[in-house]
Amino acid sequence: MHVTRHAEAPPYDAPGHDRMAMRRLQGRDAGPSSTMWLGLSVLEPGGGTTLDASDQEKMYVVLEGEVTMISDTGQAVLGPLDSCRFAPGEGRQLANRSDRPATVLLAMSMVRVP
Repeated sequence: MHVTRHAEAPPYDAPGHDRMAMRRLQGRDAGPSSTMWLGLSVLEPGGGTTLDASDQEKMYVVLEGEVTMISDTGQAVLGPLDSCRFAPGEGRQLANRSDRPATVLLAMSMVRVP
C-alpha cells in the first residue's frame, strides 16, 4: 500500500494550464505505479486549459464546482461527481466559467499509445 496525504502531494505545472493548482496524488513523483497516475486540479474562476490533443486517454471526475469540458466535437458542463473521458488524439479543454473554484480528479495512463 502507498498512501499520499493531500498536504504532501507534489505540485506540478503543465503547459497550457492557467489559473490552476495541480497536485499528483499517485504515480509519477507521488509514488510507485506501473500503468497510471492520478492528479487533482483546482481551477480558479476563469481558469482552465488550452484546447489541445494528447496521445494519452484522460478521464476526469468533477469533485466540486462546475467545469465546462470542451472537445473537437462539442462541450458539456459537468457538476459534482459527473465524469468525462477524452480519447487519445481528441482535442480537449477544461474551463471554469463559474464564479467559484472547481476541483477535478484526473486519471491518466503512463503507458504511451503506439
